[in-house]
This record gives sequence, structure tokens and C-alpha cells, in this order.
Amino acid sequence: MTQCSMLENALCSDILVRLAEYYEEDPGQFVHLPQPTVASSVARQTVSELRNEGYVEEEVRGVIRLTARGYQAFKKKSSPVRRQWA
Repeated sequence: MTQCSMLENALCSDILVRLAEYYEEDPGQFVHLPQPTVASSVARQTVSELRNEGYVEEEVRGVIRLTARGYQAFKKKSSPVRRQWA
């Protein structure tokens, strides 16, 4: 997934978790981001990077949904790593 700086990490994670929850309910549903999020330059940059990487689709500014590619990448990144002990 996109590389978020330390300052952007919480916002990036929050957006991805929210989008994944909506994707699980209805993969075709667009999500309206809250106005303070839309007004944030950091959030706009995060959405832009996710869109450019093919992880989200943006219907109009502030109205986005996770793509299948984005959902799979999110699940892969968020699933716990299992260690096999020798």
C-alpha cells in the first residue's frame, strides 16, 4: 500500500479501515468523507496517492471507494504475520 509518513499514518490508516468496512458491506458503495477530512490537504494527498496506485476510485472530490486491488492489499497488510517456529 501507499507509504505514509509518520504524520499521515493515522489518517491513512483511518481512511483505509473505514473504506474496508464499507467494502465488506457493499464493494460498489462510495463513501462520503467528512468535510474536515476533505478540507485537509494531508487527506487530499493521501486519497490522491491511493487513487494513483489504483487502491481507491474517486467519484467526485470527497466521495471514494476502495477497489478490489485496494481491499486485497489492505487485507494482506492488516493480517497478522504468522511465525513458524522450528
